[in-house]
Amino acid sequence: MLKNYLKIAIRSLWKNKVFSSINIFGLAVGLASCLVIMLYILDESSYDKHQKDGDRVFRIASENKKDKTTWASVAAPIAFAVKSNFPEVEQAARLMTFSDIAKMLVQYQNDKEQKQFFETNGYYVDSTFFQIFTYRFVYGNGETALSDPNSLVISKTMSQKYFGNDDPVGKPLLINTPFGKFNYTVKAVFDDSRYKLHIPANYFLSMRNNDMWNWVQRQTHFIGNSLFFTYIKLKQGSNRQLFEKKLQFFFDKQTGTETKSAGISVGLFLQPLKDIYLHSSSGNEIAANGNITYLYILGSIAAFLLIIACSNFINLSTARSEKRAKEVGVRKVIGANRGLLIAQFLGESFIMCIISLLIGLVLVQLLLPLFNNLTQKNIHLFEEPSLLFWIVALTLVTGLFAGLYPAFYLSAFKPASVLKGKITRHFSATLFRKGLVVFQFTISICLVFAAIVIWQQMDDLKNRQLGFNKEQKLILPLHDGYLNSEKNYTALKNELLKYPEIKSITSASAYPGITNLNDMLFYSEGKTRQDNVDVHLSAVNNNFIETLGFQLLSGRAFSKEFNDSAGIIVNETAVKQLGYTIENAVGKKMRYDVNDYHGSLSIIGVVRDFHFESLHNLIQPCGFTTTIFGSRYAFLIASLNTDNYAGIIKEVQGAWVKLNPGVPFGYSFLDQDFQRNYGKEQRTSAIVSYFTIITILIACLGLFGLSTFSAEQRIKEIGIRKVLGASIAGIATMLSKDFAKLVLIAYIIALPVAWWAMNKWLQSFAYRISISWWIFLSAGISALLIALITVSFQSIKAAVANPVKSLRTE
Repeated sequence: MLKNYLKIAIRSLWKNKVFSSINIFGLAVGLASCLVIMLYILDESSYDKHQKDGDRVFRIASENKKDKTTWASVAAPIAFAVKSNFPEVEQAARLMTFSDIAKMLVQYQNDKEQKQFFETNGYYVDSTFFQIFTYRFVYGNGETALSDPNSLVISKTMSQKYFGNDDPVGKPLLINTPFGKFNYTVKAVFDDSRYKLHIPANYFLSMRNNDMWNWVQRQTHFIGNSLFFTYIKLKQGSNRQLFEKKLQFFFDKQTGTETKSAGISVGLFLQPLKDIYLHSSSGNEIAANGNITYLYILGSIAAFLLIIACSNFINLSTARSEKRAKEVGVRKVIGANRGLLIAQFLGESFIMCIISLLIGLVLVQLLLPLFNNLTQKNIHLFEEPSLLFWIVALTLVTGLFAGLYPAFYLSAFKPASVLKGKITRHFSATLFRKGLVVFQFTISICLVFAAIVIWQQMDDLKNRQLGFNKEQKLILPLHDGYLNSEKNYTALKNELLKYPEIKSITSASAYPGITNLNDMLFYSEGKTRQDNVDVHLSAVNNNFIETLGFQLLSGRAFSKEFNDSAGIIVNETAVKQLGYTIENAVGKKMRYDVNDYHGSLSIIGVVRDFHFESLHNLIQPCGFTTTIFGSRYAFLIASLNTDNYAGIIKEVQGAWVKLNPGVPFGYSFLDQDFQRNYGKEQRTSAIVSYFTIITILIACLGLFGLSTFSAEQRIKEIGIRKVLGASIAGIATMLSKDFAKLVLIAYIIALPVAWWAMNKWLQSFAYRISISWWIFLSAGISALLIALITVSFQSIKAAVANPVKSLRTE
């Protein structure tokens, strides 16, 4: 019997090639899209999931209770104060990074050769770090690797770069830090290809060292210098909520007087380790995290894609019910019961799903390289063992969902009626088919609407006026202690200014587009520390304001003609929060207290507000100085006047090699650095756009099939109308208007849903577009035109057919 059913299923598929092809291709594309999105979601959801006792590991973060902003790191002494004072804490460890060590030159010298590369993602950590975090080590013992001063743990990728396949344990590497050159000894190598963590580490430096340790030990205050990412492991059975309350009480006790006198209010809270990557968006994150909202969006798209593909199957199966009615009647007459018929039709559905799955897997394999390039990931089809379960589950659910209604609908025909040729067209079945079409286009219109809004928001971020000129600005990082000096900067500047393509050169400790962790609390004349304003600071060279095109509203820029060592230039927001005005701010003092030292800076200029960081954040109070708060020679910034970027880069590299022989050359452009703040959003925008197109394609496939079937059903009516003088345009309009009505209904349903969803998404941006009326109109017109183009092909084909053939009796 099974063999017979299989033969009938294959014969039915082959006999109805057009409808079978539409169903199989639609399901294949739907399943392939689902699998690709599922691979992405599984990859994004896998961060930190491998951690042993990960449910007991937390990061201590802080919150400014005034403005509710959160900060991912805290002050240095908190970690081990908590470890010493709370019996619930099994272990604690700190990790430290900041922009000055974001990239460091690493050198290895042996008898044969010298290897040197600029390395990123290096972190200072406590010796207890690997007692909390789980890594697989290729060489060495992780738990004791950082016990000795100047110890180093490197990734397998980094190890192969410097040492090939040799065991590097015990070998030295020279690290060029901003504080000088220091020898570190490799003590272990971890496998960086095995697991995914929210800490994208390439190497770990022991916190106890010759370059940073003395400074770390001097950090004894519980507020200020919040650069330390602090992780704790609680003992088994500890109550997190109770511990959080005790932690806050302890922190308030330690800092009460200090925070009260400074006019600030800070709270501490715990972030579960496994939630950090997808759920944390605090200030000063270690690296760019994922976003659970985007996974919900993509998961919804995957589900809707599959539902639309299944809807096509249901629609076409029930629409073609008349062609299989006699088969059902004959089978019932010769003894088939309804259960067997349901099993047969479900079997056909599963066969079609399996064929679609095989085609879908081929499509996934072909499209994954393109998808990896788009998402900047390295996803493989079967690297995640759980995917096999999802593939089987997806196939079974799809087959059942797509085939269940047609199976019950087709098996319900009465044999006496269908064998006499009397088939009642159920209104409920017609209504169900129309409902599915409305549903398909509701989803399609929502996705079109979302794609337009996301594209417009990304375009706005790209083209928004930032308050300075980001175009044609070349950035040269001056990383180590030798390069990061006035002598080296001056020599390089003089050499580069010989090229006519370079208009001007300046330098700074930070520039717009990268993280700037330097800040200080200031208060204005006549006020106290209770009125402190947190101002972000950058140390800059004399012509920084002019080179980057900041607009002075009052006062002047830095100049060699003046002694500006105690001067500061601030933005409008800083002036406003300090209680000054643009007109009276110049010449006023900004006072600050550091422990027992009381100092002040004099405002010499006010610039128009500008965006120093991502447009996700509101503009913060900012200030520029020339001498304190960081090295002003960390980055050389050159303003260019050329379209031949390859040529000028080659000339700049030549000057670099001439002055810094043996030091690798690196560069970036300011506009690109700023745009990297929106990398995740841009990739999500592209993904949504591509899958919107796929969704519309699948919906149109179903519409094409239904319009084909509708034209077949009304072939005699069309012939009569043509004989009576109906025009081709009139017949095409008649056949298309029913589908146009369904799209219009979908449009009415989709608009409020799409507006609500995208308005909620836009809330994550401090600066966002308003959803204009033309977006609503564009989404509706696009869907209507796509539907009409799809339907019109069959409508026109039916309208131009010879009426003699359609009216001829068998």
